[in-house]
Amino acid sequence: MSLFWRIFALNAVVLGTATALLLWAPVTVSVPVLLTEAVILVAGLAVMLVANAALLRLGLAPLDRLTKLMCTVDLLRPGQRLPASGGGEVAEVIRTFNAMLERLERERATSSARALLAQEAERRRIAQELHDEVGQSMTAILLGLKRAADHAPEPLRKELHEVQEITRESLDEVRHLVRRLRPGVLDDLGLVSALTSLTEDFATHTGLQVTRRFDADLPAVAPETELVLYRVAQESLTNVARHADAERVTVGLRRSGDSLVLTVTDDGSGIRAPREGAGIRGMRERTLLVGGTLEITPAPGTGTRVRLTAPLARKQP
Repeated sequence: MSLFWRIFALNAVVLGTATALLLWAPVTVSVPVLLTEAVILVAGLAVMLVANAALLRLGLAPLDRLTKLMCTVDLLRPGQRLPASGGGEVAEVIRTFNAMLERLERERATSSARALLAQEAERRRIAQELHDEVGQSMTAILLGLKRAADHAPEPLRKELHEVQEITRESLDEVRHLVRRLRPGVLDDLGLVSALTSLTEDFATHTGLQVTRRFDADLPAVAPETELVLYRVAQESLTNVARHADAERVTVGLRRSGDSLVLTVTDDGSGIRAPREGAGIRGMRERTLLVGGTLEITPAPGTGTRVRLTAPLARKQP
C-alpha cells in the first residue's frame, strides 16, 4: 500500500467511526445549538483528532525511525540498518536507504584504505630519508666533532664536547622520530616485539608504569593487520600521555576465536568529552581497513579502555 492510501485509510477509519457514532448515538442538534450539544460535538471532535493523530503516528513510525537514523548514522560504525517494515512505499524507502548506507560504507572503507596506505607509504619514505640523509649526516658531524675535540686545546675541547653531546641528543631524537614514523622492528621481528619496544619507549619518555600482557604463541597475521594494531596502540598511548593524567597503563594482546584482541587500559581521568577527536576517528578508520571493531569504554575505576578486535583473516570491504 502506498503512503497516500495508507494515510487515506487511516483518516477514513476515523471519519467512518465518527459518522457511525453520529448515526446510532441518541444525539440531536438543535437550532440554535444548546450548550450540552456543543460540548458533546467539541468532545467528539477532540476524540477524532486524538485518534487520528495516534493512528498516523503508528502508521508513520517507520519513517520516524528512518529520520532518527539519518541524523545519527556514522560511517565509521558500520552495520547500522533498519528493518524494512511498513510495507509499500515506506518499506521501499527503508530498503533504498539501507542499500545506500551499504554502498557508502564500502566506498568509505575503500577510500580510507587508499588514504591510509598512501599515508604509510609517505611515512616510510620520510623515515627512510631521515635515516639515510639526516641520520648519516649527523653521524658524520659527530665523528668530525670527535676528531676536532681530540686535537683541540683544552678550553675549546670542552665546548666541542658540549656541541657533540647536543648533536648526539639530536641524533637520538631523529632516530626516535624514525621509529615512530616507520617501526622497523615491526617489519623485522613482528608485532609482539614492536609493541614491546613501543611500550618501553613510552615508559622511558613519560615515566608511567606500563604492564604488558601478551599471550604466548600468537598466530601470524597479515602485515596490514599488524600495522593497524601497532598504530592503534601507538595512538592510544599518545592519548594516555596527553589527556588521561594516568599513572599506570596495561597493554594486552590475546587471541579470541578467529580474532586478535588488543587492549590499552589506563587508570586516568577517563573519557570526559562525548565528541571524538581526529586521533580516535583515525583509529576507527584504520580499524575499518582490516574489517575490525573498535570500542572505547570506561575502565574499572576512573580510567579508559581501548579495545580493538581484528580478524585473523582480512575481511574485504
